Amino acid sequence: MRVLSNELKQHLNQTVHLEGWLHKKRLLGGLTFINLRDRKGIVQAVIKDKEEVDKLKGMQIGTVMTIDGFVAEEPRAPGGVELHEVKLEISVPVTQEPPIEIDKPLSHKPENLDTLFEHRAIGLRNLNEAKIFYIRSGLLRLIRQFLYEHDFVEIQTPKLVANAAEGGAEVFKLDYFGKPASLAQSPQLYKQVMVGVFERVFEIGPAFRAEPSATTRHLSEVTMLDIEMGFIRDHGEVLNMVQDLLFFVVTKAWEQFGHELGDLKAPEPVLKPEFPRYSMKQIHQMYQEANKLDMSAEIDLTPDEERWICEYAKDHDGCEAVFATDLPNAKMKFYHMAKNDDAALSADLLFRGLELATVPQREHRYENLISQIKAAGIDPDKDESFRFYLQAFKHGLPPHGGCGFGIDRLVEKMIGLGNIKEAVLFPRDINRLWP
Repeated sequence: MRVLSNELKQHLNQTVHLEGWLHKKRLLGGLTFINLRDRKGIVQAVIKDKEEVDKLKGMQIGTVMTIDGFVAEEPRAPGGVELHEVKLEISVPVTQEPPIEIDKPLSHKPENLDTLFEHRAIGLRNLNEAKIFYIRSGLLRLIRQFLYEHDFVEIQTPKLVANAAEGGAEVFKLDYFGKPASLAQSPQLYKQVMVGVFERVFEIGPAFRAEPSATTRHLSEVTMLDIEMGFIRDHGEVLNMVQDLLFFVVTKAWEQFGHELGDLKAPEPVLKPEFPRYSMKQIHQMYQEANKLDMSAEIDLTPDEERWICEYAKDHDGCEAVFATDLPNAKMKFYHMAKNDDAALSADLLFRGLELATVPQREHRYENLISQIKAAGIDPDKDESFRFYLQAFKHGLPPHGGCGFGIDRLVEKMIGLGNIKEAVLFPRDINRLWP
């Protein structure tokens, strides 16, 4: 029966059977040492028998093999044990040298990222590379755990749509059996409709943005968490829900994956249960006073302002997550609710210098929504894609709000990576459509 590498201490002084990949081999003082990798980690085996050593001749990293060996205690070995009296069997021989050395740390310097992604299928076998996506999987599980515990229902919405939910030209257009279509930028219209069914819904899925942006914070295909909650008392209730979600996920992740995060040298979080809240106007003013730069004419925070306010809040409030509130109406989407003539009931959630989510209250009043759609230059009577959306409002939607929350950005900032692409298995940007 197969034993996994993390179970070996339970089998001290026993002979066990393991299966996995050859991860490393080296000759030391007449002995051959190999590391076998399986889904739980690596185990060291010491091979003395010449007949067994000969089986490894010409075998490269990645060779699929089985090992039968005696489990002996060895504090210097991975996991504190190693295998002796080894018998090997090669299942899938690999004789070609790998294009990158996966048994050593892989460089994430900007100039090396193309090489990293070019050999992604092999590089992901590196233990530290795999930990990034082990942690990512854990973050998704914690997000779902929090939302299920708060009575949200998970939904799946179409990614082939007739028009962009938010308008604009930055969509991937395609032919859909002779009809114009595009890849969805967001599940926005659908999740609002579903408030009329379940009150609280969420979706974790891809979104597609045809922005010609070549930065460390943009991708053409992103993974988003979208939530929507109905029967809210006010905008603050939505902010509190998103705040509680991030606090829960980050703190629980450090409890559950602290070892892996430590191996990746991830910065420990500085968070409080209640995040500081500054209006965008305040942030512009504070930044100007501190840096002698006037950004008040910007309808959004600049990247440097986002970094600055998070550092300020970390130092002064003991929390590196911040809400930038009272976003200007110029940034408002047609489905947002206005607070007054200048600002919307909307806020950006910033974490470690990067916007993770925009968190607005929606306009749920039918006549107001129609006016805002028309003001955005859309004729809802001529645009078929709005017919089903407006039907939900005409037949009753309560006050509601939600957010679109960037999963890739969360992973990047949680681990302390330098580029959003490093947080994605197979990233898509303006230059890369493979692997």
